Amino acid sequence: MTALEPAPSSTAPSAPPSNASIRRTQRAGRVMAFVVALVVTLFFAFPLYWMVITALKGDAEVFQSPPTFVPHPAVWSNFLTSLSQIPFWSYVRNSLLYAILSAIGAALSASIVAYGFSKVKWPGREAVFFLVLITMLLPYQVTMIPTYLIFRSIGWTGTLLPLIVPAFLGNAYFIFLMRQFIRTLPDELADAARIDGCTEFRVFWTIIVPLIKPALAVVFLNQFLNAWKDFLGPLLYLNDPSQYTLSLGLQQFQSANGQEWALLMACATVFTVPLFVLFFFTQRYFVEGVTFTGLKG
Repeated sequence: MTALEPAPSSTAPSAPPSNASIRRTQRAGRVMAFVVALVVTLFFAFPLYWMVITALKGDAEVFQSPPTFVPHPAVWSNFLTSLSQIPFWSYVRNSLLYAILSAIGAALSASIVAYGFSKVKWPGREAVFFLVLITMLLPYQVTMIPTYLIFRSIGWTGTLLPLIVPAFLGNAYFIFLMRQFIRTLPDELADAARIDGCTEFRVFWTIIVPLIKPALAVVFLNQFLNAWKDFLGPLLYLNDPSQYTLSLGLQQFQSANGQEWALLMACATVFTVPLFVLFFFTQRYFVEGVTFTGLKG
């Protein structure tokens, strides 16, 4: 060995981690992920829990300091008292009419337009789709006054029509979601149907629609939730109390019973229950649709 040659390394190469070490690391990662998910869940669930327990408290217990986290005793009569002070079933009927019809319109219009943007070739298709996406940058407040003036000029104010009809004219966000889903379908399906003599409408209705049910469910649920909790739209267009939705009726109840927090929280709890029930029974379709809409750009 010469003086210029490096001395041989005396350290042996490190051994690869054992299977037990890998399993411990994976287990620690899963525990950490579970803890983080639990903390986030509790953070978002606590306001709902506080709303429910406030609805079950008496007037004295609502303002008790320090606050109680379990009502004692639970005043279940708050729900009957609060609902007896408003035309609850009239509000429910109007909210369901608004939410269901607008959800149907959103799903129908978004699927038709998205089919044209994804499976029908025509000049300027991408440019027009880009213009549709640009409309997502416009906040509702920018178009609120011009839209109101248009509906007032045709005599639609004071009815549910300004709330329902726009859903049948398409929503840029829903069109984008639906287009992303339809693009995952093979073009050969539509081409084979056209060769067999099917019109574009028949291709869409008999071939495409049965395959995009998860995406339709996502659009329907999103629009239903948006309409159910919409406050600004009913406030802007409805002036007859018999046409009020639940969100607007809840605000009117708050104005009349501002200091009765237990009754107000009881109404708010009843207002949110249908949303939980709907999501509980449709969460599989919702998650599946959201997953598939991002598969292809």
